[in-house]
Amino acid sequence: MNRFYSIIKITIPFFFIILSVSHNLNAQQNHDDFWNSVRFGGSVGLSFGDGFFSGTLAPSAIYEFNNQVALGLGLNGTYNSQKNFYKSTIFGGSIISLFSPINEIQLSAEFEELNVNRKWEDDLGIADENYWSPALFLGAGYRNGNVTIGIRYDLLYDKNKSIYADAWAPFVRFYF
Repeated sequence: MNRFYSIIKITIPFFFIILSVSHNLNAQQNHDDFWNSVRFGGSVGLSFGDGFFSGTLAPSAIYEFNNQVALGLGLNGTYNSQKNFYKSTIFGGSIISLFSPINEIQLSAEFEELNVNRKWEDDLGIADENYWSPALFLGAGYRNGNVTIGIRYDLLYDKNKSIYADAWAPFVRFYF
């Protein structure tokens, strides 16, 4: 847990520095320009096979301060089930920061907090679980128009609690 708080102590000031610099760069914007700078996007996930099903809906919105910096919020809802084994629901949100040093490259930092509620089949004798799972992703991707394809790494990955199979995860991100 100390590692988590150390990373948060570093990340939060960095987040506010980017926010402050970006705000100062755009101090002249008026209210109409605000909505012209908001982009909506997200992802939809579907996975199934041999008694397993997983579905995810993860909408998000970002505010583009300029062509290089954007900050936003995301939501996540996931349902998983493995026949005769378990069912889980996962809900949460995230704070997203994007930085593009050049148009084709996008760097990202995303803090995600998810509530995991897992119910095991009664005959297995495993206690049901309900816990919070934090993740702090740092990523890099290739951007072409509204779509970015890349890879991200979870600095807080815990193989016993994370909903992800690995700390490394590919992503496809889109905003319109």
